Amino acid sequence: MSGYADLSRADLAILVPELLLMGQLIDRSGMAWCISELGREEMQQIAIEEWAAASPIYTRRMQQALGYAPAVPGHGDVVTIFKGLQLDIGAPPQFMDFRYTVHDPQHGEFRLDHCGALMDVEPMGPDYVKGMCHDIEDPTFDATAIASNPKAQVRPIHRPPRSVNEMAADRKPHCAWTVIIDDSHPEAQGIPALAENERSRAATLELDPIDPADEGASDYSGPLVDDLDFTAFSHSALVRIADEVCLQMHLLDRAFTMALAKRCTDEQLLRIRRQQLVGVAGVGALRIARALGLSQDEDGARRLLALHPLLNPRAYVDSGLAEEDGAWVSLCGPEWTDSLAVIVQVLDPHLDVEVTTTAASTTGWETTVVRRGHPAPEPKEVAVVKFSTGTDFAFESRTSLPITPV
Repeated sequence: MSGYADLSRADLAILVPELLLMGQLIDRSGMAWCISELGREEMQQIAIEEWAAASPIYTRRMQQALGYAPAVPGHGDVVTIFKGLQLDIGAPPQFMDFRYTVHDPQHGEFRLDHCGALMDVEPMGPDYVKGMCHDIEDPTFDATAIASNPKAQVRPIHRPPRSVNEMAADRKPHCAWTVIIDDSHPEAQGIPALAENERSRAATLELDPIDPADEGASDYSGPLVDDLDFTAFSHSALVRIADEVCLQMHLLDRAFTMALAKRCTDEQLLRIRRQQLVGVAGVGALRIARALGLSQDEDGARRLLALHPLLNPRAYVDSGLAEEDGAWVSLCGPEWTDSLAVIVQVLDPHLDVEVTTTAASTTGWETTVVRRGHPAPEPKEVAVVKFSTGTDFAFESRTSLPITPV
C-alpha cells in the first residue's frame, strides 16, 4: 500500500504541489556542489544529461497513469506536452508559472509569468542565467518532447538574461516559447544515459492503478486547464500522482548520479550525492511539515519521515528495489544518518534519529526518533538550498479554467 494512502483527499491536494516543488529544489541543492567541485561549465553539462535521461521516462509514466497518453506512442499533440509539464518536477505549479496557448493540435505557445528558477539564478549573474535559459533549456526541452512526440520543437520567442532596466521593472513574462509539431522536423533522439535509466527499477515499477469508482476525477483525459486543480482529483488519483512524483525525483537523482560518475572519483561522487540529499531533504521536509501542520514532536517526526520522498513510494523503497537502483535510501544507514536526521530536525533541532541494523527490513536497518539534550546546528547543505526562493514560496488558490484553441 502507498505511504500516502492514509492521508485525506484534502491533505493530498496540498501535498502534491509541495512534492513537485521539492523535485525542482533537487537542483538548487545538487548543482551548488557541482559548481564547487567541477565548475560552472561542467555543472551545466551535468544538468543537461540529468534532465534528458529522466524526464522522458517519468513523463510517459504520468501519461499512462492519468490516461492522457497518445493513442499511438510518440504521436502526442501540443495538449499532451502541456499536460505533462503541469505534472513535472521541472515545472512545479505557480513557482514556474506556465501559461499556455493552444492554436491547434500541432501549434502552441507557453510563457512563464513567474520563473522561480530565474529568481534563484539571476543574482548569480548573466553567465549563470544564460547557462540555464539557453545552454540547458534548449536541449532539455527537446529531450522532454521525446516522451510525447519526437517531431515537436520548443523554440524561444524571448528569454533572459534581462537587462538591468528589465530586472528593475521585473519584466514579465520572464520568457515565452513556441511549440510546433511538424513531420519535416528531425526526430529528437534520446541520449545514451536515457536508455540506461529506462532499465532502472524506478522506470519499470508498477504502482497500484487508480480506482475509477473513487469520488472525483480519476484521470486527466479531458480538456487542458490553465491551472491544474488538484482538489478535483479523487483520493486514489492523488495517491498515485504523489507516488509518481516521488519516482520522478528518484529517476532524476539516478540520472544525476550517472552524469556525475563520468566526471568524479568515487569519493567525490559519494560526497556530492550526500550533500545534495541533505540539502533537498531538509528543505523539502520543512515545506511538507509546514503545509500539513505536523506536530513538532516525536510523533510529528515519525509522520514526516513516513511521508518524505526519501522513503517513498513504499513499493519502491520497502521492497528493496530502491537499494538496487542506488537511490537516495542506499546512501543512508547506521554509518550515515545525516539525511534522516535533518528531516526530523526541521520540526525541532533537539530531535534526532538512531539507526540500528535489523534482518527484518529490506534496507537492513530501521530508525528510531529520539530527543537530544542539545539542539543540532542547521547543516550548511540546508542553508545552501534556503538561498532558493522556493523555500518560502506560497501557493495561492486559483480558479481552474479549460484552455480552448485560439
